[in-house]
Amino acid sequence: MRSLLERYDDPVLLEMERVAAERNFPIVNRIVGVTLEGLARSIGARRVFELGSGYGYSAYWFARAVGPTGEVYLTDGDPENEKKALHYLGRAGVVERVRFRVGDAVTSFGEVEGEFDIVYCDIDKEGYPDAWRAARDRIRVGGLYLCDNVLWSGRVVEGSPDGTTKAILEHNAMIAADERYLSVIVPTRDGVMVALRLS
Repeated sequence: MRSLLERYDDPVLLEMERVAAERNFPIVNRIVGVTLEGLARSIGARRVFELGSGYGYSAYWFARAVGPTGEVYLTDGDPENEKKALHYLGRAGVVERVRFRVGDAVTSFGEVEGEFDIVYCDIDKEGYPDAWRAARDRIRVGGLYLCDNVLWSGRVVEGSPDGTTKAILEHNAMIAADERYLSVIVPTRDGVMVALRLS
């Protein structure tokens, strides 16, 4: 499968992936990245908010999708990740499209006004239910809520879930029950929630 994505071998992307492997830093992989870009392009996304960005790997894909007039908001609690993200995204030629906010992701989201074409969630899993509650009314009709790790290495189907798994299960159930959204879990890597707002 990886061989089908070789045309995305941008030196900046390769460096971001190498750093993640060397430091065991959690990023979405190349397949998920291309999926995020494809979904964003499919709805003509121009305004994206990431709840949890690390050093900008997923934002790289969203920034490609939104084009030169779009904007991608990044959030992370570590100011060092802001520096790294701006460095990488600057070298990739998309830094003018990004706005980085250091601090709690959900709090930062509440401080930015307006609707979004996409809200993407990849924060600490215990925060997933609050992330959905914050995002669900601020995505435009025809927009997407996307969330990584919703299968949690299969733990979501095991008995006696721990607290983290319970939070993911609550998150997934709330989305599935919201009649304003059409949702599906794409079983790529660790599961990507894709919820399209219908009304």
